[in-house]
Amino acid sequence: MKAAVLHGREDLRYDDWPTPEPQAGEVLVRVRMVGICGSDVPRVLGDAAHYYPIVLGHEFSGEVVEVGADVKKVKKGDRVAGVPLIPCHKCVDCLRGNFSQCKHYTFVGSRIAGAFAEYVVLPEENVVPFDPSVSFEQGALFEPSTVGLHALECVQFRGGEDTAVLGGGTIGLFTAQWAKIYGAKRVFVFDIDDDRLELAKKLGADHVFNTREPDFKEKVMEATAGRGFGYLFETAGVDATMKLAFELAGNKSKVCFVGTPTKDLTFTPKLWELMNRKEFILTGSWMSYSAPFPGKEWELTAHFFSTGQLKYDEALIFKKMPLSQAQAAFDLYKTPGTVKGKILLVNE
Repeated sequence: MKAAVLHGREDLRYDDWPTPEPQAGEVLVRVRMVGICGSDVPRVLGDAAHYYPIVLGHEFSGEVVEVGADVKKVKKGDRVAGVPLIPCHKCVDCLRGNFSQCKHYTFVGSRIAGAFAEYVVLPEENVVPFDPSVSFEQGALFEPSTVGLHALECVQFRGGEDTAVLGGGTIGLFTAQWAKIYGAKRVFVFDIDDDRLELAKKLGADHVFNTREPDFKEKVMEATAGRGFGYLFETAGVDATMKLAFELAGNKSKVCFVGTPTKDLTFTPKLWELMNRKEFILTGSWMSYSAPFPGKEWELTAHFFSTGQLKYDEALIFKKMPLSQAQAAFDLYKTPGTVKGKILLVNE
């Protein structure tokens, strides 16, 4: 088969690669759409890959073309989204249902061959079937959607509170949608890009704020009667929004850091003191899994995409490119601010 094979830094070639064969309990998926994740970028443009050569890609959808012995969950022809985490199911964390904390996991598209390819083989439990009414584009967005929903689970989200999402990227926009589905009183989305904010409104956000506007904090306090937010999700992983979370959090609120920072972060004593004074609870969120594996995050994504309550808009996708042009797709990330939304690689 053909695959986009990473041979080294900025050396992604459309090459021949062995076609995998499903063993007992496994399924062979013909990949239709695969998204480029932010974590893929330093692997291709930097030195973050675990080894070479490797096939990356972990946000993907396709159709089952072959099943191994004893497979009961899916059949040939089913449309499925791929679940990239393969936990050991034996360590203490797995036995407690905390698969994201598995100490002996492997991961499709970073530790083992992934979906920048025509075909990928997965354990039966690592495919999530979805309704024919759900597009392959939506299927490739299951993984970022589940990351957003997992963040809500991490703070035991309950409806009725004003909720803030800092960052209007793909994960941020899904987090905002999940907050609406789960009954948030109002959802506020913050970003520096007006196009992303406009998309947030289109997808159901009640209020949006461009944090480059000098008086946005005053407007937020006015809108929330000075109380700030009951729930706050930071999804950008950058210095400004991680600090802003401390300022906008309300008393006794729950704050979740979803974004992954790449640079050192320093808080002033005065800013850090806000957590003490407000007594807000701060936690992190990592990946998107719960028991029974892969978890409600995946099951509910399939369900709410099929009902239309979890909304898809073409503006979520920045560009679709053939898998054969994978290196050109990654080259777009060399200029900051160029890529707004998800790039999907498509098998011709």
